[in-house]
Amino acid sequence: MKPWLCVSVIGVALAAAPCLCRADDTVKNPGEHLRYAVELEPHGLVGWDAFGWGGFGFGVGGRASIPLMHNGFVQTINNLPAITFGADWAHFGGSCGFALYAGSCSANYFYFPVGLQWNFFVAKKWSVFAEAGFAPFFGSYEDYCDVYAQTPGVTARDIAICQSGRPNRVNVQPWGSVGARYHFSKNAALTMRVGVPSFVIGVSFF
Repeated sequence: MKPWLCVSVIGVALAAAPCLCRADDTVKNPGEHLRYAVELEPHGLVGWDAFGWGGFGFGVGGRASIPLMHNGFVQTINNLPAITFGADWAHFGGSCGFALYAGSCSANYFYFPVGLQWNFFVAKKWSVFAEAGFAPFFGSYEDYCDVYAQTPGVTARDIAICQSGRPNRVNVQPWGSVGARYHFSKNAALTMRVGVPSFVIGVSFF
């Protein structure tokens, strides 16, 4: 399945999830949600081609979110803005995709998202959110173009094409996601988010 299709399907599922619960007036009551100092969220993730490395990667990470105020930016509904930051690791593997190179390639990426999270408490047990920001990332992988250059039959042009397509090792990129939480207890929730560069599922503790 193509990464963009995965994003679309999961995004629709997250957007529709709160509609499955019984409607109530939670979202119309500003401030009617748990007061907390910090949200801590360990999670697992599936990363897709966001760093120039093809295919899917799997990993783990964590996120912390600190509320900026108890209610706002819209004073007439139940919402809460927060600063969110964290660290994620994803391992990518598979074929390098060169016809003359039979080896395999793999990479480990570490990225550190920082951004603004806007939460909406739409029902007693459901909240949804959107978030965006920037994330520095660091990649570690064998320089497969050097190995490729030793393959019989490879030309200088082949090597130049390989080098021009190498993924970034270090960079900063924008990121964004949407998500939903199912609050199964007063101080814990199942959290799901989808966006760039990953789909995440974890547990939030307040």
